[in-house]
Amino acid sequence: MRVVQHLGVVQGSTVQAKNVFRDIGAALKNLVGGELRSYTDLLNESRQASLERMQSEAQALGANAILNVRFSTSTITQGAAELLAYGTAVIVEDDARG
Repeated sequence: MRVVQHLGVVQGSTVQAKNVFRDIGAALKNLVGGELRSYTDLLNESRQASLERMQSEAQALGANAILNVRFSTSTITQGAAELLAYGTAVIVEDDARG
């Protein structure tokens, strides 16, 4: 594939808050150890939402690919965090050179 046009940076983000039921489960899991599955699920849901929003923004620009995708997180307030996905929207085509 070959990049034929750069369309600019695109991004998608979501802000998620923990809830009391997940916190109770996580507190209990901290006592015995192991994966905090409820938080893993929350992170996966947030990542997917951010990616979908970024992809929608790229499609609106006419892109057919996104390069150099990155994720970033930041704390908004106690118990809530933003997950941001960003990358460069481009138009690519087949490279005839093989």
